[in-house]
Amino acid sequence: MKYCKDPSLSSKPDETWKKAYDEGIFHLLDGILYHRTKPTGAMALTDRTLINTILNEYHDSFAAGHLSEDRTLERVKNCSWWPNWKKDVSEYCQACDRCQKENRDTGKIFGRMIQIQEPKSP
Repeated sequence: MKYCKDPSLSSKPDETWKKAYDEGIFHLLDGILYHRTKPTGAMALTDRTLINTILNEYHDSFAAGHLSEDRTLERVKNCSWWPNWKKDVSEYCQACDRCQKENRDTGKIFGRMIQIQEPKSP
């Protein structure tokens, strides 16, 4: 429940969380706050202290292999949820030094298409 007291989540966190709870976006079960992801599923809110660990595991680790931003988003989506998670994953992938070095644009301009003349006889 410490997320309800986190002032960085909203200018009026109590009102924001109460509204989200009333709309069924969140529910509390055995002292754990869950985010409803689908009508039949729910995911526990990830503690802010674990976000960098999760991003590291799903993007930087040997098993993750520095996946693209889209693929990292997909993997994180299946394991955790926190406010602004998509933005955090996107910023993390864009700031990854290794990805910036290895996946950089070459700066080469693509050539122009040239029309090929049809042969006049077979």
